[in-house]
Amino acid sequence: MRNLHGGCNIFKEIPCIKGEGESFSQEMHPVIEEMPLAVNVNGRHALTAMTSPVMLREFVTGFLYTERIIKGIEEIESIRIEGNTADVLTRNPFKILMSHKTVLSGCGGSMSFLDIGKLPQINSKLSISAQDIGDAVREALDSKLHVKTGGIHVVALYGPGGKIQVIEDIGRHNALDRAIGYALEQGIDLSGTYVICSGRISSEMVRKCLVANIPIIVSRGATTTLAVDIAKARGLTVVGFVRGKKMNVYSGGERISDIPANDAAYVAEVTDEGTEENTEDQKM
Repeated sequence: MRNLHGGCNIFKEIPCIKGEGESFSQEMHPVIEEMPLAVNVNGRHALTAMTSPVMLREFVTGFLYTERIIKGIEEIESIRIEGNTADVLTRNPFKILMSHKTVLSGCGGSMSFLDIGKLPQINSKLSISAQDIGDAVREALDSKLHVKTGGIHVVALYGPGGKIQVIEDIGRHNALDRAIGYALEQGIDLSGTYVICSGRISSEMVRKCLVANIPIIVSRGATTTLAVDIAKARGLTVVGFVRGKKMNVYSGGERISDIPANDAAYVAEVTDEGTEENTEDQKM
């Protein structure tokens, strides 16, 4: 695996005044870098992302794929990144794009309505154990950068053989796009992988996994009701609150090899609660 940070610093030491009780001191503190990246596709502005200054090519590739602007890596003719601008040429220069979309740090989309029926169904035979999940979460989320700065999300791509890649970014949605872009460029079959993330599993995280055909998403944090409803309807496994040997499996229990069939069936029922989700979930 190559250097994730590509020779770039993902944080900067800046001056601050630290206080402890009634005592204050002048010190330097590491703070995560954030940059705007304007992405132009075939000469048209497609989006502006607020993101970390690392793995920009993988981010662009993954975002174009999860937004269905491209159907595969082979549709990209070239990607040129200079400063704060990425210029992409595709083999279909007349493809209609979204217009002037802005992706804020921590966000992955601006939609407040999802048509579940139009989302892909997961097609995978992947099965993993609860032990594998617990071990992967402990390994993936042991981020020295998070300990140092307190301001980073982690998304890791794993397979049956263990860790494939770990991505750190100011936003978990950006990090997931990077992981997907990395896999596409490396020719990795995503149907045999699963995702570990440090933050909440939102409907947008679930949507990206469905588009990429990643069958399992795992977090040490919470999920949302819409994320679970979509996951159940399209065959995605959602696992939250993985801490030590504890975890909550909300959907797709049949992919966790330790879970008996009757328990897996308990979380298999699809509810009909609609597909609207508060846009605040997209902003955090």
